[in-house]
Amino acid sequence: MGKKRLHAIMIGFCYQGHITPFTNLAIKLASSGCVVTFVHPEFVHHMLAKADGVNVGEADPFIGARQSGLDIRYTTISDGFPPDFDRILNYKQHWEAIFLDFPSRVDELIGNIIHSGDEPFKHFLVADTLYSLPACIAHKYNMLNVSFWTQPALVFTLYYHLGLLREKGYFPIQGDEESVIIDVVPGVEPIKIKTKDLTSNFHDLDATSITKRITVEAFEKVKHADFILINTVDELEHEWVSAMNQNQPTYAIGPVNFTKLSVLKSLWSETDCVEWLSSKLRGSVLYVSFGSLAQSNQQLAEEIANGLLLSGVHFVWVIRDGAGILPDRFEKDSKDRGVIVSWCNQNAVLSNPAIGGFLTHCGWNSILETICCGVPMICYPFFADQPTNRKLVVDDWKVGINLCNGISVDRKEVAEKIKELISTETSSSLRDEMKRMSSVVHKALDEDGSTHTNFHQFLDDLWAKAASATHG
Repeated sequence: MGKKRLHAIMIGFCYQGHITPFTNLAIKLASSGCVVTFVHPEFVHHMLAKADGVNVGEADPFIGARQSGLDIRYTTISDGFPPDFDRILNYKQHWEAIFLDFPSRVDELIGNIIHSGDEPFKHFLVADTLYSLPACIAHKYNMLNVSFWTQPALVFTLYYHLGLLREKGYFPIQGDEESVIIDVVPGVEPIKIKTKDLTSNFHDLDATSITKRITVEAFEKVKHADFILINTVDELEHEWVSAMNQNQPTYAIGPVNFTKLSVLKSLWSETDCVEWLSSKLRGSVLYVSFGSLAQSNQQLAEEIANGLLLSGVHFVWVIRDGAGILPDRFEKDSKDRGVIVSWCNQNAVLSNPAIGGFLTHCGWNSILETICCGVPMICYPFFADQPTNRKLVVDDWKVGINLCNGISVDRKEVAEKIKELISTETSSSLRDEMKRMSSVVHKALDEDGSTHTNFHQFLDDLWAKAASATHG
């Protein structure tokens, strides 16, 4: 390859649960000698700037990384809507644009990046698996195509075989069966799974829905990827990762949620809870957060709020600004026992010794962070991959408990589950298993661990394939 360097052009998805691991993957690639050009949608850039309290023109997520010597370039791209367009409220319209219009914008941007530079690079594309655009764009510009999946390998593998699952009657789920045995996935032993634990797409009977169309198209196109990276740990999902390796080169490189460098990746300003937590006893505080997208409704919030009061436990509760869903007297009644914040540095909170449990929506990033920090969970999933993640946490790994079995929430049961989790007497086996699993994940991150080994094997394989004359 002479003096050519590998150049990653990274196109991440626009939600917080995708931005965090994608940003950290950029740091890992740059730390390994790659040049990185990181692309954010313009509205994400605006949100990052607002969260950091700087002008839009001054915001640069990677300035700290560059100051440490890493070669990370940064640019933005329009998704076709103004920055203040509500993409959550109008998600169908936004996703339609991602599906139909965004690929041509990415195509133009990548063409400009490649043709405007005179540096001796071997370019490769790193895109979120949910984008169907990489296959044709990577082929057009003669680039290697790396797909990055930010959810579990279990979910990836099921989606990868959607055609087969549809043929066998598993997709979408028909009827009212409580559970199904999926025994048609190549390389995987038959799995008995409750139908409620399958992702939202399995329950969507509308074949024309935008979320289903994007997922189906994306997992047809991912079959053209040269490499697949999954934000998971091999020891946690070995069977699923191994099954995928029978189809395409697949690497478990997680968790990629952490970096010691200062990188701007939060879409909302963060409240520092450390001082408040430092005054609390070890393991005495419950952390409550339902993530960036799963907004709890009025009734659910009231039951959780009253359950917290009944439990008598200290808490940190993340509720986004403007939600307006808490009971009128709750903040006054709980002021000596709890802190309510609109957003926070979740890893900093979970790693604080005062935290004894996490009431979570089961977002994948949250689960990986929680395992790393050794904190047991109370699980209440909402949608997407969250029900499947709950299965892994509670049924398979046994490091969490269910809240009301995912149905209507009752304040008395909320209080009982909180006390069960926080009490070291009733949760000792749970904590022992979490301690063991946390150790497994930390060992995977060591220099001789599976995650470290897999990531560097990916780099070796990438270099080898990039050395061929067919990619430029």
